Amino acid sequence: MPVIMPIYGTRPEAIKMAPIIAELKQTPGLECFVTVTGQHRSMLDQVNQLFGITPDHDLNIFEPGQSLNDILVRTISGLDKLFAVNRPDAVVVQGDTTTSTAAALAAFNCGIPVVHVEAGLRSGNPLSPFPEEGNRKITSQIASLHLAPTETSRANLLAENVDPATIVVTGNTVIDALLATVQKQVPFADPRLEALASSGRRVLLVTTHRRENQGEAMSGIGRALARIATAEPDLTIVFPAHANPAVRDAVLPALEGLPNVLVTEPLEYGEFTRLLSLAHIVLSDSGGVQEEAPSLGTPVLVLRENTERPEAVEAGVVKLIGTDENRIFFEVNRLLHDQTHFNSMAEAMNPYGDGTASLQSLTAMYRLFIAATKESP
Repeated sequence: MPVIMPIYGTRPEAIKMAPIIAELKQTPGLECFVTVTGQHRSMLDQVNQLFGITPDHDLNIFEPGQSLNDILVRTISGLDKLFAVNRPDAVVVQGDTTTSTAAALAAFNCGIPVVHVEAGLRSGNPLSPFPEEGNRKITSQIASLHLAPTETSRANLLAENVDPATIVVTGNTVIDALLATVQKQVPFADPRLEALASSGRRVLLVTTHRRENQGEAMSGIGRALARIATAEPDLTIVFPAHANPAVRDAVLPALEGLPNVLVTEPLEYGEFTRLLSLAHIVLSDSGGVQEEAPSLGTPVLVLRENTERPEAVEAGVVKLIGTDENRIFFEVNRLLHDQTHFNSMAEAMNPYGDGTASLQSLTAMYRLFIAATKESP
């Protein structure tokens, strides 16, 4: 029986892998052995629990203060030992984390085909986002099957001379995960959020964590939020603060004492999707949020100078605004007070699919690997 091994280690990977794992688990004629690295620990475990996933293997590599090279070395070493005992017919990796690239390299070096979920994203700048842009380009060089979320991603791969026969456009599995989770209306652990949900107030949801934004740029984001809060007393700003001290030290000082700013601990995915559904506007440097929020009709202002998701910009569902304090204030103010502008973003069509990406991904894997295995002597 063919063995497919999804490998992931962070919360974003877990969210986007979960719908594929569900499809693999319920498909007769193959085995699915879920493997996690633990690059993120608690956040990874929360998502697995939400989606009912019990990993078959856990490398448990997480260490406080780990560097990117620490993650790379421990992941490859752990998988090398695992592959020697459990040799899968294909490995599935997602996106552009250090885990995904390390897993792809480990599989490639053992002669195991690599399936790359969310393949073909490109910003064009190897340092932005870092290390993601480098990671995904490396993975594209060694993948056997590229599951591209959009035609733009497919075009990026073709421009790099990837074999067209190995590229399948599927949509993005994050939409599958989002639509399934929003329906659950997961309760908020923080009573302030539960009160906000029933208040009817407009919500500006803010997330920021990118390495390239840390430092003065992130301090400027904090100052911009303070100005918005002061100018818009009827607006509630919700900031789930990333656990990284570099983020908190830069942003939080400017927000102290502001009554309409709600700073929370990082939210579990189920809670976050519910908060996303309540948000009027999203201000973020996250990649996944650029895909998720448009599915809920929520405009996204992206705190970056470029994006590997240009189709969202072209569709009009997100807008790149960078990290300049004055620009952030202006763009949020415009969405709050210019209804025509708001509607143009909120009502645009989301380019990331209709929630069937996981099924399309399974079909592509079946054709390329399972059928080949059945035909082999």
